[in-house]
Amino acid sequence: MIEWECLLADGHFDALVDAGEPRFVAGQEDDGCVVFALSPRLSATLAEAEQPELERAAMAWSRRRKEDGEIIDGEVAKSILSGPAALAGTARSRGEGVYCWVAQDSRRRPE
Repeated sequence: MIEWECLLADGHFDALVDAGEPRFVAGQEDDGCVVFALSPRLSATLAEAEQPELERAAMAWSRRRKEDGEIIDGEVAKSILSGPAALAGTARSRGEGVYCWVAQDSRRRPE
C-alpha cells in the first residue's frame, strides 16, 4: 500500500512510514494476520483514479517488485490495483474508509 501511495499520490516512503502509514487497526503477531486502514490520501487517490492512471501505476509497481526479486505480471498488477480502486470509490460515496486484511499462509514454511 505504501508503494501504491508513492506511485499514485506522489508520496515518499520514509515520510509515510514516519507518519505511521499505513495505520494498523488490529493484528496478531503470532498468527501473521493484520488489519490496517488505507490513508485518506491513498483512498481518495484510488477512488478518483482513471483506468489509464491505474494501469501506469500497476506497470510501475510490477517493475519495482521485479527489481526486488518478486515477479508480479503487469496484467495481474492491474487487476490487483483495480479492486481496491473500485472499493475506494464505493467507500468514498458512502463516507466510509477502506481497510485491508492481510493473512500469512500458516502452511508456508520458511526456506
